Amino acid sequence: MSSTRMLVLGLLNEGPRHGYEINQLVTAGALEQWTDVKPGSVYHALAKLETEGLAETHSEERTGDRLRRVYAITPEGRRTLRDLLRKALAAAPHSPRSDFALALRWHALLESGEARDLVAASSRALEAQRAMLAAGRDAKAGLSPLADALFDNAEAHLAADVKLLEDVQRLLDG
Repeated sequence: MSSTRMLVLGLLNEGPRHGYEINQLVTAGALEQWTDVKPGSVYHALAKLETEGLAETHSEERTGDRLRRVYAITPEGRRTLRDLLRKALAAAPHSPRSDFALALRWHALLESGEARDLVAASSRALEAQRAMLAAGRDAKAGLSPLADALFDNAEAHLAADVKLLEDVQRLLDG
């Protein structure tokens, strides 16, 4: 939820928006691939932020039969956003914690060849992620040196994971 809170508060800090607009930005940016933000979580987050006094209804717009609420950030919302930013920037961008290492310890409990097949499927999924990352990088070319650094980091992590899976495959074959 903190990723969604940070995203919604950050966008509201840029100016008043309605939930549909925020949801469209999440979808257009394919943020569910890079963050814990899911498109469906935006409306829940807006309601919760309003209940907590971090966002407020700025106005209401009628579009056809629908009435859309336009939300704005409150001063307390700005303070909370800064706290979320501090916490996120003080944390490591990627965690070395994974259940994969633990599962390797007992891989022999699975059916013959099953661990190898699962690792191969994981490897294919990583290659698909690398392709999506490359496409995302191409689509966002020229954004900023910070965006380039994030793409470089994501690619390095994916490349390291691909190599690890290749090594694990080789060891499982051996």
